[in-house]
Amino acid sequence: MKDPQEDRFIHLVRLAWDLRYLGVATRVELPVTSEPCVVVGGEERSVRVTTLFQHGVWIFIWGRGRTQRVDALDEDAARRILKAAAR
Repeated sequence: MKDPQEDRFIHLVRLAWDLRYLGVATRVELPVTSEPCVVVGGEERSVRVTTLFQHGVWIFIWGRGRTQRVDALDEDAARRILKAAAR
């Protein structure tokens, strides 16, 4: 059986690649004491995207509100996250 952390990493790296195809630089962070994430944007204004397995699906989360999450397999996920990062 595959480790759920491996699935988490795969979704984050896929998101980073999808954002790269949209012309956005990102970085994948694997901190020791907190959740892995993709960072979109610069030092002053950045969005940190994490993943969560909820109700049988992986979702990307970049805030606390319901509008700040999207199914990780949604084909428009990268564009929605890019739009949030541009605000």
